Amino acid sequence: MRHVRLLLPVLLLLLAGCSSGGTRDDGRITLRFQSLAWQQESVEANKELVEEWNATHPDVRVEYVQGTWDSVHDQLLTAFEGGEAPDIIHDASDDLADFAYGGYLADLTDLLPARLKSDIPPRSWQTTTFGDGVYGVPFLQEPRVLIANAKWLERSGVRIPTPEHPWTWAEFRRITERLSGQGTYGVAWPLKEPVSATLNLSLSAGGQLFHRGPDGKVTVRFEAADQVVPRTVHEQVGTDRSASPTTLGSGGSDTLPGFFGGRYAMVPLGFSYRQQIVQQAPKGFEWQVLPAPAGAGGLTQGVSPQTLSIAEDCPHQKEAAAFIDFLLRPRNMVRLALGDWMLPTGTQALNDPALRTAEHGWSTGTALATHLSPAPAQTVRGYPEWKDKVATPALQEYYSGAIGIRELRERLERDGNLVLARYQR
Repeated sequence: MRHVRLLLPVLLLLLAGCSSGGTRDDGRITLRFQSLAWQQESVEANKELVEEWNATHPDVRVEYVQGTWDSVHDQLLTAFEGGEAPDIIHDASDDLADFAYGGYLADLTDLLPARLKSDIPPRSWQTTTFGDGVYGVPFLQEPRVLIANAKWLERSGVRIPTPEHPWTWAEFRRITERLSGQGTYGVAWPLKEPVSATLNLSLSAGGQLFHRGPDGKVTVRFEAADQVVPRTVHEQVGTDRSASPTTLGSGGSDTLPGFFGGRYAMVPLGFSYRQQIVQQAPKGFEWQVLPAPAGAGGLTQGVSPQTLSIAEDCPHQKEAAAFIDFLLRPRNMVRLALGDWMLPTGTQALNDPALRTAEHGWSTGTALATHLSPAPAQTVRGYPEWKDKVATPALQEYYSGAIGIRELRERLERDGNLVLARYQR
């Protein structure tokens, strides 16, 4: 009996997994949609759209499954290998390469309608194109911006940057030094996860880091342009004392109390952090959204849009694609963008007046949209391992002053190329 009691929950779970999707006896199709929405407004928007679909498509029911961004790569890999993956998968484009090349995701090239293909710009489609196939629909994106204490900047008399006239990286360094003093800092860099921030902002300085040869293989080269952003941060912390050393191991949310308390003049954050600022800022606190600094590459930034994919094992791929098309109609894409405080990739949605208002910096964000490009690591196989085992510890040590730029370069190139080589044989 003891063995029966132990096996019973396992059998029930297996039965639940097998019966949660596919076609029912009454002929109705059920599709599982795993959403990674986590902010209340975003979760509500996603659930409302699922309900609207179900109300008008009685023969194709979508079941909302709440996922989480925490360890999503490992969770999906386990689901794929166990034959239990959701039919419709919410993820990020920089997480798709291994799944696409591994045969776990459906090629959407012939499944998506022309309307959706033409509405999203080619630069966004590049983030989900691997080889000759398209393995996700990029639908939400966010630039990194500077969230600034408006009164502090006004009192200082510094030039306020705009998307038309941004600060250069050298100017940004000078200004943060000018804003610092007496226990306060011009900037707080939250670099608990330093890789994507460093790589994506480095595009503005002309950095590339990953170089694909004629044979299709990728190598890491940490050249002068790639060093502009990390050198700036390093010097702000260690030389100028204009950046707080204590926030280097922090996440973005961790810097907000100090920002509200007047300890930092600016914090570089993802565009969606504005929601937390609106919710948490003390009464009377004035803030503004500024573009990130620009270099040889202008305002160019790397982004890894949020994506919607279809599992290769999904037995109803056409119906799943129809749901994605519904979810990403322009008015629905606007609802999803507002719920996540991010920017839509769709051209029609991006032109919606609700996303062009100056309130909460929406207009600054939309002005940056045309400068967003695929993140440098977008199509690099083995990137998750390179990031976790090589780049993250190396950058953390560099920013803290434990190693210099020469050793940082050696580790990123030498150790990084050893990791990537295993995925490119």
